[in-house]
Parts: sequence; C-alpha cells; structure tokens
Amino acid sequence: MSKPLALIVEDNPDSGKIFSRAVEAAGFQTQVIDSGDRAVAWLANKVPDVIVLDIRLPRISGVDILRQIRADLRLAKVPVIVATAYPESVAFLQEQADMVLVKPVSFAQLRDLAMRLCSQDEC
Repeated sequence: MSKPLALIVEDNPDSGKIFSRAVEAAGFQTQVIDSGDRAVAWLANKVPDVIVLDIRLPRISGVDILRQIRADLRLAKVPVIVATAYPESVAFLQEQADMVLVKPVSFAQLRDLAMRLCSQDEC
C-alpha cells in the first residue's frame, strides 16, 4: 500500500524542507515545488491527497492557485493547508482553504494537522 501524496508549494527552500519533513512524519510522501507556475503545471497531471500552499510565490500567487484548485472538479475536494506570513489575509483565505497557518509554522503543528487530515480522509 503506497503512502498518500502531499504537494508542498513553498519558494523558501528551508521552509520547504521543514514542511516536507513534517508532512512525511505524518505518513505522507511529498513533492516540493518552489514556484506557482510549476505547481499549476504539476496539478494539471496529478491529484495529491493534501496540499500545503504558500501564498507569496514567484510567477503565480498562492491565492490564484487556490482559486484554480477550488474551480477544478478533480482538485476541489483536496484539503489545502495555506501557510502565510501575512495574518491580515487569514479571514479571506479561510473561505477557500481547509486550514490557514500563520508563519512561522512549527514542525509539530504541521505534522499534527497533516495527521488529522489524513485520518479524516482515511489516507
């Protein structure tokens, strides 16, 4: 039985590594992508079990990606955890994301959240 797949979209390499390790500790395999355009291209061909999405990304913003995810029938039900350093945007993001975390996000916080999402979806 293969592990569920988590897509992590984060342009900061250190944060991407931390997010990846945290989600892997929750039982996922991970794919880390560092720009919005690459994430959109990847999502055109694959459907992950969960997405961890930064908002401030090069080329295509996380907000635009989130809108595209929710408008795509293949992706609309995929849980999305948004990570943002901008607390003023939390209220807006909560309308479309399953969870919004304000950076800095701790390893344990993301691991525990991913575990909860996985158990809800029976990953």
